[in-house]
Amino acid sequence: MKLEFLFVPTADLGASLALYRDGLGFTELWREGDTTVALALPGCEVQIMLDANDPTAPVGPIFVVESVATFHANRPGALVVVEEPAAIPGGFQVTYREPGGATIQVIDQSTDAASE
Repeated sequence: MKLEFLFVPTADLGASLALYRDGLGFTELWREGDTTVALALPGCEVQIMLDANDPTAPVGPIFVVESVATFHANRPGALVVVEEPAAIPGGFQVTYREPGGATIQVIDQSTDAASE
C-alpha cells in the first residue's frame, strides 16, 4: 500500500489550479478531462489531485494497492465501506470511512498494467 494522492475536491478548478500551480509552485503532471488535475510538489512523491466532479466530496488520502479486490476482501474490519469497488480509468477504486470519520480511497491500476 502506497500513499499516492491527496484528494482535494474543488468548486472552481481554475482557481484551485492557479493557487497550487502558480501560487505555490506545484507542477502539473496530468489531466483527466476538464475536471481533474494532478500536481506534484517538488521533492515530494505524493501528488495533489484536484477534482471538480463533486465539490462536496471529502478531502482525503488515496492509497494505491496491487489489487482493490484483494484489499477489499481482506480489509481491516474497522474500515466501513462508503462506496463498493468500482471500475475507474486504469483500474478499480473503493472508498471507506475509518473509525475517526475520515474518508480513505484505495485504488489499483490493474487494467493499465494489463494493457501494457
